[in-house]
Amino acid sequence: MLGVNLMTANLWIVAGSICGALGVMAGAFGAHGLESRLAADLLVTYEKAVRYQLIHAVALVLAGLLAPRAPGAAVHVAGAAFLAGILLFSGCLYGWVFTQFRPLVHLVPIGGTAMVIGWIALAVAGLSIRS
Repeated sequence: MLGVNLMTANLWIVAGSICGALGVMAGAFGAHGLESRLAADLLVTYEKAVRYQLIHAVALVLAGLLAPRAPGAAVHVAGAAFLAGILLFSGCLYGWVFTQFRPLVHLVPIGGTAMVIGWIALAVAGLSIRS
């Protein structure tokens, strides 16, 4: 069981690190490549997607770091929820900005809900941390 927990912990750290790197690249692309090409409201939406991606990338890494010390499933629920939230919230906002495909905006609240679930699960995991 400990091996599975460590493997999953590493997965959250790797996923968070990749999401963080992609978030930095997306932010740089937005600042240097999209500023003159997107309408102001779409640029604001794009920046919001980047911001939430970066915040939750750090949360994913935190879930991975806590996993070996927090027994139970809560920290893994947090990691999965953060990753799902990044994909649905930020991913659908990116898609909306570039395509204006309206159905994508209907998935954004599901991603936001996943992020909230992630934070609640992380709090539950925090309560179970072994010293």
